[in-house]
Amino acid sequence: MKKNLRTLFSLFLVIGGLQLQAQEQMVDNIVKEANENSKLEEIAHELMDVVGPRLVGTPQMKQAHDWAIKKYEDWGISAENQEYGTWRAWERGITHIDMIEPRVSSLQGQQLAWSPATKKKGVTAEVVILPEASSEGEFKKMLSNVKGKFVLMSALQPTGRPAHNWEEWATDKSWDKMKQTMRETDSLWRNRIKNTGHTSKELPKILEEAGAEGIITSYWSKGFGANKIFGAYTKDVPSIDISLEDYGLLYRLVESGNTPKIKVVAQSEDLGETPTFNTIARIEGSEKPEEYIILSAHFDSWDGGTGATDNGTGTIIMMETMRILKKLYPNPKRTIIAGHWGSEEQGLNGSRAFVKDHPEIVAHVQASFNQDNGTGRVKNISGQGFLHAYDYINRWLEPVPEEIKGEIATTFPGTPSRGGSDYAAFVAAGAPAFSLSSLSWSYWNYTWHTNLDTYDKIVFDDVRNNVILTAIMTYMASEDPETTSKEKAVLPMNSRTGEQMQWPEAKDATRKGGLD
Repeated sequence: MKKNLRTLFSLFLVIGGLQLQAQEQMVDNIVKEANENSKLEEIAHELMDVVGPRLVGTPQMKQAHDWAIKKYEDWGISAENQEYGTWRAWERGITHIDMIEPRVSSLQGQQLAWSPATKKKGVTAEVVILPEASSEGEFKKMLSNVKGKFVLMSALQPTGRPAHNWEEWATDKSWDKMKQTMRETDSLWRNRIKNTGHTSKELPKILEEAGAEGIITSYWSKGFGANKIFGAYTKDVPSIDISLEDYGLLYRLVESGNTPKIKVVAQSEDLGETPTFNTIARIEGSEKPEEYIILSAHFDSWDGGTGATDNGTGTIIMMETMRILKKLYPNPKRTIIAGHWGSEEQGLNGSRAFVKDHPEIVAHVQASFNQDNGTGRVKNISGQGFLHAYDYINRWLEPVPEEIKGEIATTFPGTPSRGGSDYAAFVAAGAPAFSLSSLSWSYWNYTWHTNLDTYDKIVFDDVRNNVILTAIMTYMASEDPETTSKEKAVLPMNSRTGEQMQWPEAKDATRKGGLD
């Protein structure tokens, strides 16, 4: 009997040793493939440079979905576009902005997403500043002043230098003075908007109805050359965003009485209504195909740049991870899905639709890994409020090379996200989904939703590290003999309200967008 027990114990040791050896070999193979046969630059170029920005409802968004399907097919991975709703269809054309008085100068700017077009010959008009009134009644009386004019609707920035530039070069006295001026400028402009009786989102339509020829904004992102480009609120006249430098020029000319006149040619086309999609790729599980690991990244972007770090980098991480796993690990124990979500920028619509439409998948998620905050190395992983996340996340991190995992801070059990990116849609439904949160690389000022979010901002060495991390954690989650616990932690008290925090509620997507 003792001999049989010793034999059985020895057999377990041998099996355990073989499993560990296989695991180590797989990790080595993943690292080697990611570093020596990377396709990141190739797919980044095709997505960002060739397809370009991916605004929901545009032909380029559909082109991106179709491109992803073809790419996955080339790698032997099944993929499909799953329709979940419709959106206003619109296509951007050229934007030319020229000052023709008091002197001639071409200005840097572009029309906002979904902006109405000008006539082909463009529109030429004087520029005025949003009327300054002491009350809504006075503002209504002043509205006649905007008829036939382009209206400046943003504050004049007192400096075009980012804070880091002032901190490096200015005297303390000078920097303190500038900070005070900036605070006063923001306060005065907020009051100017408030006194109109309307919000900044309502004003463009009010000005349009009063006969304005167009709306000019400058949403400076607090970095050299960086402006955030969002959507238009006008229905008939163009809305354009102009660089800080040129906006300041126009504003100062108006203030000094040297009335500027500009010509704007903004070409775009409304195309009615178009379907919206998620692209879903799938490697079928061999032992537990009814359990899922989901690689998550939103596919859409704003279209000031080409969406390189928001969220091109998240997209190419998940695509490259799928390519590597299909090559090295073609028969995973659990099914591996890559979800490339549509219309995240308008409210997590693609992921929320998937969660609503596929309860049979969401109920059996082993883990979901989401990446959506720039090009940097992953630095933080939170347990998102799942009580036992500490156990399984740490198991999956264990074989990750030290130079990668050694930089990662973990927070357990953490608290559930209520928004921000697509993992929140899964967390709200009780599925263990985790954000692979990365280093900034000046993300918020320079690339998040800006005109500078382009291929050249990608730090491929960091992105390669993230591929290795994601691929190893996915492999480990798939191989894990245990199914992850979805037990929720008791959430802490809300310091603001004094009440206990509650788990977020799952929400459905906007299924018909941009048409009201």
